[in-house]
Amino acid sequence: MRSDLGVPPWDVFHQGISEHTGWKLGTVLIVVSFFVLILWIPFRLRPGLGTLLNAVEIGLVENVMQDVIPETDLLAVRALYLVTGLVIIAAGSGLYIGAELGSGPRDGLMLGINKRFGVSVRLARTIVEITVMVIGVFLGGSIGLGTFVFAFGIGPLVQVTLRLFKMSSPKIDAAVGEALEQ
Repeated sequence: MRSDLGVPPWDVFHQGISEHTGWKLGTVLIVVSFFVLILWIPFRLRPGLGTLLNAVEIGLVENVMQDVIPETDLLAVRALYLVTGLVIIAAGSGLYIGAELGSGPRDGLMLGINKRFGVSVRLARTIVEITVMVIGVFLGGSIGLGTFVFAFGIGPLVQVTLRLFKMSSPKIDAAVGEALEQ
């Protein structure tokens, strides 16, 4: 957000909803998390403790960090914010999914698509990101270069972090799913 180079695709979606409700972005994020869980039903995913913590904690952190991270006009610092945020989110995804306590609502969609259709995590995540970005734009959210960097960069980075932060062998096979994508 603070990079001012374009928010991540889910935040484009959250902005669009915020425009219509007047709610803070983090609050929208929390509410959307619980609605996204409904989309898990066709994938037969089960929430865990990590799912609930992610649904609430990410929104609270977003609300707090908006007031903590300073704004800047320096393009180099803004680009650093973008890249750092992307890497932290990917590493965080790999860590908490690797802990096998339940994925967050949005990551669950990625894993559900991966499991159901046999596509790689990187492709599943990119599909989800592009979809919510387009819907968010129609709702009034704004995009920028950073939105596209995130949309096309987060999937491959999450796939790498899932390998780095090892899960049990069957979970790795299901999450990486590269056998079908060549």
